[in-house]
Amino acid sequence: MLTLRQLFLNNNAQTTHFPLLLEFERAEGVYIYDADGKAYTDMISGIGVSNLGHSNPKVVQAIKHQVDKYMHLMVYGEYVQTPQVRFAEKLVNILPKTLNSVYFTNSGAEAVEGALKLAKRFTGRQQIVAFHNSYHGSSHGALSVMGNEEFKQAYRPLLPGIKFITLNNLPQLELITEQTACVILETIQGEAGIRVPDAAYMQALRKRCTDVGALLILDEIQAAFGRTGKLFAFEHFDIVPDILLLAKALGGGMPVGAFVAGVDVMAAFKENPILGHITTFGGHPVCCAAGLAALEVLLEENLISTVAEKEAIIRKYLTHPAIRQIRGKGLMLAVEFDSFELNKKIIDTCIENGIITDWFLHCSNAMRLAPPLVISKQQLIDACSIINKAIDFHADTN
Repeated sequence: MLTLRQLFLNNNAQTTHFPLLLEFERAEGVYIYDADGKAYTDMISGIGVSNLGHSNPKVVQAIKHQVDKYMHLMVYGEYVQTPQVRFAEKLVNILPKTLNSVYFTNSGAEAVEGALKLAKRFTGRQQIVAFHNSYHGSSHGALSVMGNEEFKQAYRPLLPGIKFITLNNLPQLELITEQTACVILETIQGEAGIRVPDAAYMQALRKRCTDVGALLILDEIQAAFGRTGKLFAFEHFDIVPDILLLAKALGGGMPVGAFVAGVDVMAAFKENPILGHITTFGGHPVCCAAGLAALEVLLEENLISTVAEKEAIIRKYLTHPAIRQIRGKGLMLAVEFDSFELNKKIIDTCIENGIITDWFLHCSNAMRLAPPLVISKQQLIDACSIINKAIDFHADTN
């Protein structure tokens, strides 16, 4: 009889020739457990998803409660479904007043697609400005605004009319003009290796978009919901986007994304043509129930207030001469080494020793650290100790 691993390799689509092939049976809190009961500390939160850790009891209960009522009923936007309504209401109440209309999707990439369509439809313009080293997903529109040619060259032709500029380069803001429908930017660039913009740059970007009538789309698919020490990362820069992109931690572990805009902007989907954006499973009631429960836990347990202190613990205890730099905000960090080869050896050893981390698509010589917000101080100290030992072993023998 074939093993589960063999069946996985035979029947499940693969995206590399070297998948990790870790087999897990359950997960709770910051730990994931394999079939032998070995615990792994999840230091990447499933790539920014599990802000509350795994299997939060209140989220699990909300899922079970909704499953007992109903699951899919109709394509998004037609029926009044309580989980969607209550979740959108909660989001609008915690966002600036200009972001008061929520369109739920299945994922972050779908939120990107919807937002790009909305900006073009609302402004009547076709040009899009994106950023070098950006990452917004793998669907065709999202790939078109990705700022890394290596990952997109095989799929051309992509969307036309896209210009790329460089983060923190003030003179290049002049490339945003009256022909620009929108500018799309990760509030903090993720796959570039956690690149934090200058506040002055973000404010100048906001002003330029306003001056020329272009919509500013901020992608907070990784950065929102406390990951950077603020509820939303744009709060660090004292600006508000025209369209906000959410996913990952939005669903508390369930698949849901959203793009949020003003009612007047979102109304562009209502006519010429009607049904300007359609999704069957977007805003699935079970996912929305989970997302609402996760957001309530995040706020009620005041988890965001602990993020800055936990960042400081990582910076204090993760020290080694081989570390070139630790970049980022809150629990969204990149630990940079001299090479991908050294980084990969360290990551592999960390995994062997029960610490799950990985590297960045556009910055392969940096290690990703984005643990669940619920991680304790001692768990962080222990994780840093294991990572330090892995660095020490490979830095001395590399």
